[in-house]
Amino acid sequence: MRRAFGLGILCGGVYFTGTLYWITRVMVMYGGLQTWVAVLVNAALIAYLALFPGVFALIVRRLFVSYGRWSLLASPLVWVTTELGRTYLFTGFPWVLLGYSQTPVLPIAQVSSVFGVYGVSALVAGVSATLAYAATDRRPSTIALSRSAAAWTPAAAILALIVAIAIWGSLRVRRAELTQAGEAIRVGLIQGNVEQAEKWDEARASTIFRDYLNMTRQAIGAGAQMIVWPESSLPYRFEDDPGVALRLRTLARQARVPILFGSDQIEWRTQGNRRLPLRYFNSAFLVSPDGTTGGVYRKMHLVPFGEYVPLKRIFFFAAPLVEAVSDFAAGDRAVLLPVDGHRISTAICYEIVYPALVRQFVLGGSELLTTITNDAWFGRTSAPYQHFEQASMRAIEEGRYLVRAANTGISGIVDPYGRVLAMTGIFEPAVTIGDVRFLQTLTVYARIGDVFAYACAVLTALLLIIPRRRRV
Repeated sequence: MRRAFGLGILCGGVYFTGTLYWITRVMVMYGGLQTWVAVLVNAALIAYLALFPGVFALIVRRLFVSYGRWSLLASPLVWVTTELGRTYLFTGFPWVLLGYSQTPVLPIAQVSSVFGVYGVSALVAGVSATLAYAATDRRPSTIALSRSAAAWTPAAAILALIVAIAIWGSLRVRRAELTQAGEAIRVGLIQGNVEQAEKWDEARASTIFRDYLNMTRQAIGAGAQMIVWPESSLPYRFEDDPGVALRLRTLARQARVPILFGSDQIEWRTQGNRRLPLRYFNSAFLVSPDGTTGGVYRKMHLVPFGEYVPLKRIFFFAAPLVEAVSDFAAGDRAVLLPVDGHRISTAICYEIVYPALVRQFVLGGSELLTTITNDAWFGRTSAPYQHFEQASMRAIEEGRYLVRAANTGISGIVDPYGRVLAMTGIFEPAVTIGDVRFLQTLTVYARIGDVFAYACAVLTALLLIIPRRRRV
């Protein structure tokens, strides 16, 4: 059992080191930490995440002892259970779940419209499980061909399932019925390409704001009926700078176009004659075509070690991370924003990797998914590409168009089948124009949510609770 757990930890360590290596760079460059401290914090995060593959290996070993080789075929259930745990424990960190590996493989990725990303994870794990089952058949080949062939029966079954899914998924993408439904709107995505070091430089603030206004006018001139700026795109706080707010409201009113953008927000308190900040929020504002504030959404899932430090008494040495940005408070409502008689939602930064949150928006009436982010933190690493792929999966799950505005890229438009209609490069200014549609049809996943994932957890628990001795 100890060996199984150790191998699982090793697997998880390799997996998460290879996918989250960039966090060290972020903490050194923008968090004010010394390199050795950043490495330590990142190692702690990787070690924690590696526990989940470790637990997976431990459970599979336990089932193998109790049920024999056939229990290997239950591995996908166990894997999905650990991914579900990773999504929710300690606020969750569901970055790069196994199913995201299939986002570019559109026919296979369509499974997420029924079972969510967890269903795709189970399919990928199922392939490995059946191969492991066949590889662990130690019976002599001289026994009988029929017995030897039986070892490959599960692999043949999963192959048949993949072929069937590929055919169904290809037909679903080809028909693309949702792309003909709903009312169309042309969106303009503004990618300002502001380096993180310049973002809060007072000497650069007016230039950054002017550039965003000019790029917005360019998008409106190209026919954009709705404008989306990235997370924290304003180098000012919108509600606390009347001059900046007036210029932005005037542009929206003159062009009769709604503008969605990110800006920090402060909730104030009064103490005597003084006005003091009570809480900080990472927020998204919508300025309506009449120049008024149409709605405000406050980010609900904050980035650990980026917007707050979890378990501060343990990670006291990481305090400079919060001092370098702000210790943000989390929003408590999935607010929808009104656009042209329809309702849209926005996920801020890595909120888009939470399937249940995006589903909450859709069940509340969101007809268009938007996500705004500032990926300048990541630099020229794999992180911006990981982030974009994960966002694309939400479009398939919910059967919605998704538009994404990122400060330094990747900005883009994804249709309800995961097809990328527009995509920018990283670290380049860009104005992207594209047509999307307001949709109301619900996918199976939108209706049932993560029932499949929870069923996997229940079945895993039952297999553990009711063990039996394997047959000799």
